[in-house]
Amino acid sequence: MTVSVLARTRARQWPLATAAATCLLSFIAFWVAQRLAHVNMLDVMVYRAEGETVRAGGDLYAMRATSANLAMTYPPLAGLLFVPLTFVGVPLMRTLTTAGNLLLVVALVQLSVQLVRPSLSRTQLWRTTLWVAAIVVWCEPVWTTLRYGQINLLIAVAVLWDFTRREGHRWAGVGIGLATAVKLTPGLFVVLVLAAGLLLWRREKGWNQWLRTAATATAAFLGATLASALILPRDSMHFWTETLFETGRVGFAEETANQSLRGVLARLMHTDDPGMWWAVAAALLGGAAMVVAVRAALRGDRAVSVIVCAVTALMISPISWSHHWVWCVPLLVLLVDRRDRVRPDWAVAAVALVFASFALWWVPHDPGRPELDQNAGQMLLSAVYPLTATALFLGYALTRRRQAVAKE
Repeated sequence: MTVSVLARTRARQWPLATAAATCLLSFIAFWVAQRLAHVNMLDVMVYRAEGETVRAGGDLYAMRATSANLAMTYPPLAGLLFVPLTFVGVPLMRTLTTAGNLLLVVALVQLSVQLVRPSLSRTQLWRTTLWVAAIVVWCEPVWTTLRYGQINLLIAVAVLWDFTRREGHRWAGVGIGLATAVKLTPGLFVVLVLAAGLLLWRREKGWNQWLRTAATATAAFLGATLASALILPRDSMHFWTETLFETGRVGFAEETANQSLRGVLARLMHTDDPGMWWAVAAALLGGAAMVVAVRAALRGDRAVSVIVCAVTALMISPISWSHHWVWCVPLLVLLVDRRDRVRPDWAVAAVALVFASFALWWVPHDPGRPELDQNAGQMLLSAVYPLTATALFLGYALTRRRQAVAKE
């Protein structure tokens, strides 16, 4: 009997051990590949310069860093968070940043799986997480995030932490609020939970979890923003009255790395400023997509709601660099989990290929702004993420429509 129990225990543990070993080997290969590619981790060097500016009492928004002459674009709270980067040497900082981001890949996958399949056992959750992490670390948004030493994974993990808490968790919303205080685009999640909460309140005439999350997120955002204003009053005034509105400060709209609707229109119109065309298109697409997200939330389909909201934020933002699209990880987890409902059958594989292919980098993108003179084929390649997201939105909306008609 003891031997039999031991054999069954080993049989259960072996797949988990295999998944862990595979994930570790994949991460080691990834680390080696990035070193061989001589990644410069440019953004973490900018973050370090921002932390040094805060320590020196300098002007955060007058600072320029690295050979690319990059400026601070985040709210002042980010500058405070980057101060610890200045406490170690550059080589160690780069190592710790890479290691931390690899751990965040695991955290992002685990939270994504929890969001899509909350009923999994702990063993199933970890086994699935490790297998998926071993694969998605090689997709373009994740590769580029680690290449630059970006904070995208941390932002996504903070948001997903809130949406995977148990019902009634008192801290749900803190992650969204803090993420918004560091990088404004997660603020769309506050709109999502507030809209869902208000509609549910009208239906049930009472306080609910969505409203509680919205209130907590708002309080966390305001608290963090006010605290940073007390510590950095000059920088806070500068950001909230001037820098916030300087969209050109981040980069050129037409760059192929800009995978937002504004970037697509800039390249399509051969201009660095699509103006009102972008504003109207973003309002229409954003409004329609958020209706889909809120309805999914009210139906209890939290995974669809969160992922639609995340992709919408990427689409309507003035600048969404390709590495911001780490939200492809929960998107792919959702598509694979529901692949029996996706039509055509090859659609899931096609979406996975889009994010693994690095196709947007196949077009000319050297200095000199060649994106302003793209041909039709190049435009399609450099719009690959927004086009994929739009196709998924339309496919989902049509599927829901057919289901509604079938019930009538």
